Amino acid sequence: MAAPPVLSRNRARPEPDYTAAVAETLLFNALREAIDEEMARDPHVCVMGEDVGQYGGSYKVTKDLYDKYGELRVLDTPIAENAFTGMAVGAAMTGLRPIVEGMNMGFLLLAFNQISNNMGMLRYTSGGNFTIPTVVRGPGGVGRQLGAEHSQRLEAYFHAVPGIKIVAVSTPTNAKGLMKAAIRDNNPVLFFEHVLLYNLSENIPDGEYTCALDQADVVQEGTDVTILTYSRMRHHCIKAVQQLESDGVSVELIDLISLKPFDMATITRSIRKTHKVLIVEECMKTGGIGAELMALITEQCFDDLDARPLRLSSQDIPTPYNGTLENLTIIQPHQIVEAAKALKAGQV
Repeated sequence: MAAPPVLSRNRARPEPDYTAAVAETLLFNALREAIDEEMARDPHVCVMGEDVGQYGGSYKVTKDLYDKYGELRVLDTPIAENAFTGMAVGAAMTGLRPIVEGMNMGFLLLAFNQISNNMGMLRYTSGGNFTIPTVVRGPGGVGRQLGAEHSQRLEAYFHAVPGIKIVAVSTPTNAKGLMKAAIRDNNPVLFFEHVLLYNLSENIPDGEYTCALDQADVVQEGTDVTILTYSRMRHHCIKAVQQLESDGVSVELIDLISLKPFDMATITRSIRKTHKVLIVEECMKTGGIGAELMALITEQCFDDLDARPLRLSSQDIPTPYNGTLENLTIIQPHQIVEAAKALKAGQV
């Protein structure tokens, strides 16, 4: 059977052959479709986590899969992230392809040992005798008044762990294509979804397709400033770009998609064109994704820069419950507009 097309993340829109669209699909339904299709395709794919079975998942990503595939492939677990994540590692070692749902990604701090010392290392420490084809997925990011413990951004926590891949989805189209690619990959993949994007809707390509796990998405091409972002901040940046265009600033907007490894080929190519770069993230500033990205850009693109790189990050504090204070801790579109204008004007 021919392999499904891979939608490149290196251009503003898919190839014409793949753009036939179906009815609008919500992001959580796109994820569910991907999991359903992969479970039907491969009997080794299974799902485990809290309330993923009869309840259908806390955000309904696994809705109806329990009835379709049964309790041995859609397994409701106790509230013990370290236990069921460790079980997933063992299942992967013996030939299954588990998908672990964290009800909230912040809870997976309880499974940090299993993800870092087991999931990330066993392929290496076993001399290649075992592969760990596991997807760890779930909602994260700053929601709307979910409180500090439910507003974690764990991508930076796990970024230093060797042996894992990290992706962050931002649209229904890339959510479905990346989920299918992650399930098929023979390496552990941390799959970050944003809690405020589940009800985002768009037309997705019809038919079978995957998205590359290691490539960024050039959302829009431009010549004045490169903006690098990911997850929910993609949509804040799109709002900012609309304002910047009306003010005469040409922006090249890149959704990183892959947080580990970074698609430095796409990033470098863009910086060589614009000579200015702005990083926009919801992660914290200290030790965040933007910090590592700035280091790599400085190492690899220093001679191509006409201004120092800028980063806009969340404040280094626990996220407040108060809605007004919560908004003040994360980057807003008007801040992106101001920073991009300052970069173009040479004011930084």
